[in-house]
Amino acid sequence: MFLKVGIKVLFIATEIFLAFYSLVISESLLIKFLFFVFTAAIIAFAMLKTINKILPNDKALMEIQADERE
Repeated sequence: MFLKVGIKVLFIATEIFLAFYSLVISESLLIKFLFFVFTAAIIAFAMLKTINKILPNDKALMEIQADERE
């Protein structure tokens, strides 16, 4: 549990650092691109976690389909 919280805090701290760094060096396209890539990765990670919580896993889905066939 502490590892999960630590990872989330690390992601938030890194994103805040990159946002500040991007504002300081607004001329650098590389920094803007890295900030975009990092933010996109965080959003994709969050979406995958949310989807995995909402949708049933494949094993449960296979059991439901097997029950329907019988």
